[in-house]
Amino acid sequence: MLGLRSLKTSSTILNINSKNLLSIHITKPALTSLLNNSLALSRWSNKNSTRLQHSTSPQNSINDPIISNNKKYQDLIKNGVFTKEQIIQSEKDRLNGLGPIISKLPKKIIPYCELMRLEKPVGTWLLYLPCTWSIIISSIMLVSQGANIGLSQTLYMLTLFGLGSLIMRGAGCTINDLLDRNLDDKVIRSLQRPIASGRVTPVQATTFLTAQTALGLGILTQLPHECWWLGLASLPIVFTYPLFKRFTYYPQAALSACFNWGALLGFPAMGLVDWSVMLPLYGATYIWCMIYDTIYAHQDKKFDIKAGIKSTALAWGDSSKKIFYGLGSVQMSLLALTCYNAGILMGPGVLCGLGIFGYRLFNMIKKVDLNNPGNCWKWFKSNIDTGLFFTGALFFDYLLNLFF
Repeated sequence: MLGLRSLKTSSTILNINSKNLLSIHITKPALTSLLNNSLALSRWSNKNSTRLQHSTSPQNSINDPIISNNKKYQDLIKNGVFTKEQIIQSEKDRLNGLGPIISKLPKKIIPYCELMRLEKPVGTWLLYLPCTWSIIISSIMLVSQGANIGLSQTLYMLTLFGLGSLIMRGAGCTINDLLDRNLDDKVIRSLQRPIASGRVTPVQATTFLTAQTALGLGILTQLPHECWWLGLASLPIVFTYPLFKRFTYYPQAALSACFNWGALLGFPAMGLVDWSVMLPLYGATYIWCMIYDTIYAHQDKKFDIKAGIKSTALAWGDSSKKIFYGLGSVQMSLLALTCYNAGILMGPGVLCGLGIFGYRLFNMIKKVDLNNPGNCWKWFKSNIDTGLFFTGALFFDYLLNLFF
């Protein structure tokens, strides 16, 4: 408590005038004493108010353990890699991004779900979509040739490839996080990944990867034997593509090579091998991946420069959109060539699907703000709908050929 000296009676003269107005006359020593004590009281009040605010601030009382319980975060702040606020916000974003289902799972399971990116299914969809195109295109070709291909067989393969996409995309993410565990903690968007944040150890992640690979191989054995060697041929690229970002500005080229393997694999899965259709379809999906994954990479370019991570986003820089337009034109040409060689180009669904695909692709290139990470993520995700429109168009023509 601050003791304020009271004013002596002799220091004041109290007068009440005839109008009952109260006035106080204070001598100079008393006035000086009053001002000094008032100033001291003000300083005391401000000091204790600040302490109170600090001790009751939700950010400090709730989120400070994120920093205090993690030496890696303390080192990152000390070395100027991230600010305390950036790390706290990244943890909030992680928790908010888990969604209503994963967030309710047991805490021990959640990090492994994150390791598979189950809370971010966009990658699984983009891996799966080329599979659907190859399966449905081959089904249309077989039906037009008079083969006994029923709807159940096509749906079975679509389901099997869907499960395979979920598992193998998860395995690819685990490999990526294992190899990049000393790079992910240099990029704010990947800081909270399970291995980089320490919630899953490298040994645990390796054991989990073994289980994922075993499941993936188990699904591969359910396909015709013609698919086995073709499927296994993609594994070396799957296991090594995260390393490309260390020595080349084109890791997207390696990712695209393995990420669209389903564009090839779906044909022999249905019992058809036609390279005049398979190769242009693979080329079209390869270029598509180069475009959308470069947009994805533009989210992190500021951090990538500091961390020494290479990407096409950095290689192409301000020329990215010009390159996108050129690649997009080649992609649409290859997609049209695929349909032409398959004999399905003039189908009503295919014509409509190609039109929608082309419009959405070039509209994305035109409107994406490559200097805005949030906008890049928005347009990156839009490729799911673009691909699903084309899948639906192909399936429409498949049903026409099957039943009419």
